[in-house]
Amino acid sequence: MQSGGEQPISAEAGVAMTPGAAPVAMPFYDALELQPHLSVDAADLQQRFYARSRQWHPDRYTRASAEDQQKSLDMTALLNDAFRTLRDPITRAEYFLKQHQIELGKEVPPELLEEVFELNMALDELRGGDESVRSQLTEAGTRFTGMRQELDVFLNALAVKYDDHPTQAVLEEVRAALNRRRYISNLIHSVEAELKPKA
Repeated sequence: MQSGGEQPISAEAGVAMTPGAAPVAMPFYDALELQPHLSVDAADLQQRFYARSRQWHPDRYTRASAEDQQKSLDMTALLNDAFRTLRDPITRAEYFLKQHQIELGKEVPPELLEEVFELNMALDELRGGDESVRSQLTEAGTRFTGMRQELDVFLNALAVKYDDHPTQAVLEEVRAALNRRRYISNLIHSVEAELKPKA
C-alpha cells in the first residue's frame, strides 16, 4: 500500500503514467522500443539502436516517396539523439526528469555553502597571484571529484529503487542528487580551469 506522500507510476513502452495525471511521453524510449526505466542495460540499448538504425537508414529509402524519405531522416536523427542521451546514466536521468516536468535547480546545496565560500576565496587569491593556494585547490578538486563519484553510485542505486517502486518521491530524490552533482561538477571545472598551465 502506498503512503500518502508517494504517487505510484506505471509504464508502457515509451509512456510513463501517474494516477490521475496525463501520460508522460517518452519519445527517446519509444524510438528504441524501450520501457521508460531509469536503469538501462547498455548492451540491449546498443543492439536496439543498431537494429532500429538499420531499419530507418536513409539508404533504404532512396526510391521511396518524399514523405517516407523525410520520415527516415527524422527517425535517424531521433534515434541518434535517443542513443546519445540514454546510454549515459546522468543525461538519461536528466531527460527522465525533464519529461516528468521536474526541473533541476541552480541553488547552492546548503551542505556545500562553507566549502564553496572557502573555494571561491582560494580561487580569488590564485587569480590575484598567490601561488601558495595551489595545493589547497588541488586537494579541493580531488575531494569534489570523490564526492561526484559517490553521487554517481548513489544515483545508480536510486535508478534501481525507482524502477522497483516508481514514485514521485524517488524522482525528487533523483532531482536533489542531480542538483548536487551538477553543482559539484561546476566546482571541479572551475578548479581545473584555474590550475591549468597558462599558455
